[in-house]
Amino acid sequence: MSQRILTKFAAGLLACSFSTVAPLALAQGAPQAVTEKRTDVVQVASGYRASKLNGASVYNRNNDDLGTVDDLIVAPGDHSAYAVLSVGGFLGMGKHLIAVPFADLQIENRKVFLPEATKKSLEAMPEFKYAPD
Repeated sequence: MSQRILTKFAAGLLACSFSTVAPLALAQGAPQAVTEKRTDVVQVASGYRASKLNGASVYNRNNDDLGTVDDLIVAPGDHSAYAVLSVGGFLGMGKHLIAVPFADLQIENRKVFLPEATKKSLEAMPEFKYAPD
């Protein structure tokens, strides 16, 4: 091959490689700030799974059955967790949902406690309603 053909071939190959790299570089967008935090997986694993808390009975310090855990919800703004409890009623009729901060619950020996609560105090709380999907 002549020098001129070889030079054109190399220039074409180089241009082709730039045309495939440039769009990829542009597609990256703005750099993201991702911070990684080490998690103590042993400590986390010894926690309570939401799926296991769902349906658990909730008791006060007198061991009165106050209701059951219906759901756990994470607030969108500050990511604080709330337990949705099903309280009141008789034989499943007349029950209503309330939300309490998850931090107010105590879990001991697989039992869930809301120590200072009474049936009346929970039934007097405003009813919780799920937001529409």
